Amino acid sequence: MSQLNHSSSIAPLEQQQSLASRQKTMRHARTVLIILLVLMAAGAARTLMSRSSNAKVLENRTAESSEINVRVTPANGSAADQTLVLPGTLLGLVQTPISARSSGYLKKWYKDIGSTVSKGDLLAEIEAPEIDQQLSQMIATQAQMASSLALAQSTVARWEDLRKKDAVSQQELDEKRSGFVQARANLAAADANVERLRQLESFKRIVAPFSGIITKRNVDVGDLIDAGGGAGRALFILTQTDPLKVYVNLPQSYTQLVKAGQEVDVVQAELGGRKFSGKVVRTAGAIDTVTRTMQMEVALSNKDGLLLPGAFVQVLLPMKASKTTVISTSTLMFRGDGISVATVSPSGEVKIQKIKLGRNFGNRIEVISGLDGSELLILNPPDALSDGERVKITKNNPKDAKKGDASEDGEKGNAKSEKPGKSEITEKSDQNDSAEKKSKKGKE
Repeated sequence: MSQLNHSSSIAPLEQQQSLASRQKTMRHARTVLIILLVLMAAGAARTLMSRSSNAKVLENRTAESSEINVRVTPANGSAADQTLVLPGTLLGLVQTPISARSSGYLKKWYKDIGSTVSKGDLLAEIEAPEIDQQLSQMIATQAQMASSLALAQSTVARWEDLRKKDAVSQQELDEKRSGFVQARANLAAADANVERLRQLESFKRIVAPFSGIITKRNVDVGDLIDAGGGAGRALFILTQTDPLKVYVNLPQSYTQLVKAGQEVDVVQAELGGRKFSGKVVRTAGAIDTVTRTMQMEVALSNKDGLLLPGAFVQVLLPMKASKTTVISTSTLMFRGDGISVATVSPSGEVKIQKIKLGRNFGNRIEVISGLDGSELLILNPPDALSDGERVKITKNNPKDAKKGDASEDGEKGNAKSEKPGKSEITEKSDQNDSAEKKSKKGKE
């Protein structure tokens, strides 16, 4: 009986302990569940706040991107003197192909390329045996003609004496006189032929017609020389290198501004930009109908021999300051209705203005009509720009302005603004992701 009571008292105790354990487990589970729900709610709230913030940033960026940022430059951007740069090729003041006047074989040459020669120096000798034989034959013929002339002269003298005695007729005397005249003419012809052949003999010696430098030698010993072969068969090419000359094609718009005697500078890039003084010697006085340019000759001294004929150079032609409006070429807009520019008021209102261009100075150009010089022009204007559109004027970078033209600054600024990078939205999203990762690591 006592054992039954004892067992019955233990069973409720075990049930109570089991119930307490289950209640404790339930409390822990509820606590963990509440914590998880709180964390999830906090994460959801953070995500909603982040999305709301990103949406606001996106809205602001969209509003900003809808505004067109432009850089501007004054219309009369440069009133200084202009320098027109024209390409040219250095040439010797005199450059002549030396050809042979006598046919034969080249016996010997005395000057090679690069040799400096003076007027009258022997360059080469030609061997022409045919001319030697012709000269010998003609000298013999000359002697025969001289003998015939002497005989005809004495015959006329005797027949004149006989005519005085009436021993011969007048007809016979006239015939003898005619024979004398013919003999004298034959001797003159023989003398001329001898002189011609002697001239050909002298042509066997090739001499320099002026002082200069041999720039090309086209023959060697034993070559067959054909007299009168032209420039294609020239034995030598002789060039006078001091002074030199440059032929420049001057555009039609500048022809009225260049006069003979005007000073210019000649620059060769390989010489470190060193300038050589030259002078406009003459102009063609007419415009080529094909290229619409006028040829101009510039002469320059070359006493030190630093400049070489055939080199490419640039001729710097100073021009007086233009009295018309000058603008940057990066402000031009080419449309179907003509050339125009985009002017902008201080308030940011755009106006498309048609213009008429004048002389081109490279990175700047004259405007003959359409502007008064007080306007602000948009650099690199978009093609879709229209009248009345609103834009935002941005300041040019002063460092870039010192480096070069304002047009280059505009291009650099546009390139810089278009350079891809992280936006504010992306940066904030990255910050949110990193914060969430840190919170997860702290929970773990």
